[in-house]
Amino acid sequence: MGEEKRKGIDERIYTIPLRSVKKAPRWKRSTRAISVIRDFLQHHTRSDVVLLDSSINEKVWERGSQKPPSRIRVKVTEEEDVVKAELVE
Repeated sequence: MGEEKRKGIDERIYTIPLRSVKKAPRWKRSTRAISVIRDFLQHHTRSDVVLLDSSINEKVWERGSQKPPSRIRVKVTEEEDVVKAELVE
């Protein structure tokens, strides 16, 4: 039985729900949203290294720390073992 190399994803778009972030204290919500995005991408891409683009951070923090969006769409590309995510407009 030879080693099978996992075929990486070329490009994929995910809609990440952030409703669970509303359960966090108001002053922590945007920080929690970034963590939820990173965890979601690690789970769905099976990768440990996830790099988030600054556009995702700006979108989450757009209305301040207390009102993050309820969902966010990101485009994910994988290069070797690194997963890069950027905002879909």
